[in-house]
Amino acid sequence: MSREFLKPNSVEVPGQDTSVKKTTQLLDRGQWANKIEFLLAVAGTLVGLGNLWRFPYLCYKNGGGAFLIPYTLFLLACGIPMFLLETAMGQYTSQGCITCWRHFCPLFEGIGYATQIVIAYAAVSYIVIQAWAFFYLFSSFSSEVPWASCRNTWNTGRNANTSANATTPATEFWERRVLGISQGIEEIGSLRWELALCLLLAWILCYFCVWKGVRSTGKVVYFTATFPYVMLVVLLARGLSLPGAMNGIAFYLYPDPTRLVDPQVWMDAGAQVLFSFGICQGSLTALGSYNQYNNDCYKDTFVLCLVNGGSSFVAGFAIFSVLGFMSYEQGLPISEVAASGPGLAFIAYPRAVAMMPLPQLWAICFFVMVILLGADTQFVSLECLMTSVTDMFPTVFRRPYRRELLLLCLCTVCFFLGLLLVTEGGLYFLQLFDHYVCSGNNLLLLSVCQSIAIGWIYGADNLYDNIEDMIGYRPWPLMKICWLYITPAVCLGTFIFSVVKYNPLKFNKTYIYPTWAYALGWSLGLFCVLLVPLWMIFNKQQSLTWKKWQLFKIFTFFLLTCGRDKDTWE
Repeated sequence: MSREFLKPNSVEVPGQDTSVKKTTQLLDRGQWANKIEFLLAVAGTLVGLGNLWRFPYLCYKNGGGAFLIPYTLFLLACGIPMFLLETAMGQYTSQGCITCWRHFCPLFEGIGYATQIVIAYAAVSYIVIQAWAFFYLFSSFSSEVPWASCRNTWNTGRNANTSANATTPATEFWERRVLGISQGIEEIGSLRWELALCLLLAWILCYFCVWKGVRSTGKVVYFTATFPYVMLVVLLARGLSLPGAMNGIAFYLYPDPTRLVDPQVWMDAGAQVLFSFGICQGSLTALGSYNQYNNDCYKDTFVLCLVNGGSSFVAGFAIFSVLGFMSYEQGLPISEVAASGPGLAFIAYPRAVAMMPLPQLWAICFFVMVILLGADTQFVSLECLMTSVTDMFPTVFRRPYRRELLLLCLCTVCFFLGLLLVTEGGLYFLQLFDHYVCSGNNLLLLSVCQSIAIGWIYGADNLYDNIEDMIGYRPWPLMKICWLYITPAVCLGTFIFSVVKYNPLKFNKTYIYPTWAYALGWSLGLFCVLLVPLWMIFNKQQSLTWKKWQLFKIFTFFLLTCGRDKDTWE
């Protein structure tokens, strides 16, 4: 088999004499210089902040070592099969996550648009975490880390450990100095100009790392995808050497099999696998599209999934060894110092660092790691969006300097949209977008749609033929069974359970959002999924319109022909 549907890098110039066809050469789409660049780019986007601050928290919360059972089952039933499916789609067509559907199943092209909406939300919101990390990084270059004491202008005087309503210096630095957080989402407040400058810095770095496509991204990932592992090993070694570290490790891994009967544990495992493996976010298809046609994407799938899962597991040791130390120093149970999400990276861990010798050094190491973990994900999000647009309009954007201008416009628009998230009420919006749009139910439903489209409509056997044509052999038959039955059943069941057991999002476990905020979150989330049926309707309507137009042309031609024949006969 060959990829006849791919077009050459040239276009006909309109308005020219048909006897002399003049073509204009388009810029080459580009490919990874070698396999290592692809592996590092995918590993960089998969091994992100979710591995650092979400997986360890879910593990201890949902039964310690017992949580690895549902996590592994979801990994085998959904993560690996969907990873292979998306990577193979991109590699076989050499197209992004929208235009690749035109070969496999045009009726489901709406899935491609839906994934781009999800990743666009993520590109706007998650880079704010880099802005926070830059702020902390710059603050670390001081004689005393500013979150270590309560002798600062932003402290309230309620920091004393003897106070019943005391807050820690790290908490006040985060809430009052960094965020200036308001009382609720209704109070957007003023722009935090220091965070806005850090956000601008993050976007400038992203622009210059992505502006030449895979030719520049492929070189940048040699540093951004590997250096976080160096930092993780350094922090792990330091954490394990601290007193109380083993108590933290035991708390992290101690198995509680009784938690396995709780359906919430299984839902958490499924959502974590889909989110951390980049399923239905378009990035795997986009990155795979730059592979050589004969690249063994089947083996790559297992290597990258092992790296991602292993990184999550090891990150738990680095985090909980430090939390065990903090528990030991303060005489508090680990359950009271453990946290998830921003609370871990910007309150708990800085608080622990402040208790160590040379806190500035360890703070710099930690926040450099956070910045690079977020940067890789951001690079790939931008590359995915750029790939989709340039593949849809190659004659427009695959010309000199067009890509750079498009990327500049995209980064500028995203920067200005992201300014909402660095206001005093920005964190409320960030968590709303994260909960309802960028993870959870959206990814579950899109996974079901994707499995049905490829497994049943295009045909799992046909995709097996495509993969065999690329790599020379057919994958394990279990992959096909997962696409056809297991993955859609598991994802649909998890979605139904999440709806039945739905609990409204609460900020910091206490603040209840107003009704309009929940409506906004659900609307933004459902809009992504509704693009799938809306595209089907549009596609069918477009097909009917085209058929009517063809009938009209035939009918008109018939009338004109009959008229000429009549004149000739007379």
